[in-house]
Amino acid sequence: QGQLVESGGGLVNPGESLTLSCVASRSTFIFDDMAWYRQALGSQREFIARIRRYGVTNYSDSVKGRFTISRDNNENTVYLQMNNLKPEDTAVYYCKAALTGWPDSWGQGTQVTVSS
Repeated sequence: QGQLVESGGGLVNPGESLTLSCVASRSTFIFDDMAWYRQALGSQREFIARIRRYGVTNYSDSVKGRFTISRDNNENTVYLQMNNLKPEDTAVYYCKAALTGWPDSWGQGTQVTVSS
């Protein structure tokens, strides 16, 4: 399936924005869908956003209207634009790539901390 590497996390104040990137070692177009998940300390990993091969997206209710997922197949990259960040968005964010018939691929995660 290839490797996924996330970046772009950091420490921000409430209300600020961050953009996460997930770079794949092969073309993102081959994947049925790519998604972002997050896991807060002491919590289970939760789905955040998904983008399918031809661009259809869906979001969890907790981020809908604030986060935007996009993909650049030429750059083998999926992005997560996060606006109006809240303290409850604090978590490790993971990128996942899915292809029918193959195990899902996961990145190593990038930490996002929202705190004043």
